[in-house]
Amino acid sequence: MRILVVEDEHRIANSIKKGLEQERYVVDVAYNGSDGFDLASTEDYDVIILDLLLPKMDGLKVCRKLREEGKHTPILILTAKGQIQDKVTGLDSGADDYLTKPFSFEELLARIRALTRRPKNSLPVVLTVEDLQLNTQNFEVKRGKQIILLSNKEFSLLEYLMRHAHQTLTKEQIISHVWDYDADILPNTVEVYIRNLRRKIDLPFKDKKALLHTVRGFGYKIGD
Repeated sequence: MRILVVEDEHRIANSIKKGLEQERYVVDVAYNGSDGFDLASTEDYDVIILDLLLPKMDGLKVCRKLREEGKHTPILILTAKGQIQDKVTGLDSGADDYLTKPFSFEELLARIRALTRRPKNSLPVVLTVEDLQLNTQNFEVKRGKQIILLSNKEFSLLEYLMRHAHQTLTKEQIISHVWDYDADILPNTVEVYIRNLRRKIDLPFKDKKALLHTVRGFGYKIGD
């Protein structure tokens, strides 16, 4: 899953990014409200973590503008302003949840999981394609009864493919969802990771049909 962190305190923003990446999320960071709004309105995210006291455009304005434009991405407000009225104002502006600084990283993770479990997002914990299963909570991947070990980026790629099972995804779509906005991606990077995945989820299972397919001239898909 892909998360946008909009936080002007670089230490906090980078700490959240590092922690979430260790949990296998793809994370983009914006250090002011204007850049955060631009990313949130043009890119596709599963959750937005949004500070309120931001330079260039405050968090409440970012939240309101996104909702006015029809963006329904779950927004978690993260701020030092912990008064009841501050929370009410934030939620009334269109936010889905509110977490006050200082906070525990475990609570942040739990709130992110809760937001992505809401019905409107339809993000199941266990993804299944044929006999391949991916658990987004404990990061276990298995085909049949055999456990498959993946790197963080391989896991993110497989999760994105499985969330869009039976659909052809272009390289551009894959890059924008599996790598962060500032990543320096070489032209054949996606091909390399697809090849690595195929070696792990298809090639060892000679008696089963291949799940990962290259659609010539278009991209890749998992499932028929």
